[in-house]
Amino acid sequence: MTRRSRAREVALQLLFGQDHNAQQQRAEIERFVRERLREPALREFSLSLYDGVLAHAADIDQRISAAAENWRLQRMATVDRNVLRLGAYELLHRPETPPAAVLDEAIELARRFGTADSPAFVNGVLDRLRLLAAPAAPPTP
Repeated sequence: MTRRSRAREVALQLLFGQDHNAQQQRAEIERFVRERLREPALREFSLSLYDGVLAHAADIDQRISAAAENWRLQRMATVDRNVLRLGAYELLHRPETPPAAVLDEAIELARRFGTADSPAFVNGVLDRLRLLAAPAAPPTP
């Protein structure tokens, strides 16, 4: 596992916790990250993912809902929902990460923490979201 993959894993754990306890104190969140990631750059990356998802939560959830046909966000497994949120944030707000890398990382998180169906579900929803979010090609002359 790469170091950035481990930072994404920690961000996913934070998002999972946030989903079940929205009243987490910032000091507890930062302590959780410090205990799991030794390198300051990885801590910063993990917290930036977590904070970014929360800052854009309404838009991310709306876009996931649009991409996940016949699935309500609240009915998704908590792991799947938060892997999708993390992946959607990176796709939509972190252009320095290639979309293929975002999908690979999200699928791996779904494989590690979700059910047997999670990787395919996450792949399908994020790929559809990527296509829906892609800028339209300019018309050809």
